[in-house]
Amino acid sequence: MATTRKAAQRTEHTMKKRVDAVVKVARQTGLIGEKSARIAGRVSPILVEEAKKRTGLQSDTDLIEFALANVAIEDNFAEEFKKLEGTVDPTLDLEF
Repeated sequence: MATTRKAAQRTEHTMKKRVDAVVKVARQTGLIGEKSARIAGRVSPILVEEAKKRTGLQSDTDLIEFALANVAIEDNFAEEFKKLEGTVDPTLDLEF
């Protein structure tokens, strides 16, 4: 059980770092600043509860802000990486 608890703590710590990093980048790029816009919608309470548990965020506002920032700063790494497939010269010596 101690191993499971440690794994859960590591996952929680990693998620907190991710949330902090996303919010920091969003602030630095000017995406988060004055809070004057409102957003409303109906969502499953189970979805909200699980998202709060996973992120460690408690307020609906913080959760929505993180979720929107996460989408807004997405770098599409996977798609961009896939586009590069086959673009490296096959004769290039990668030393392994």
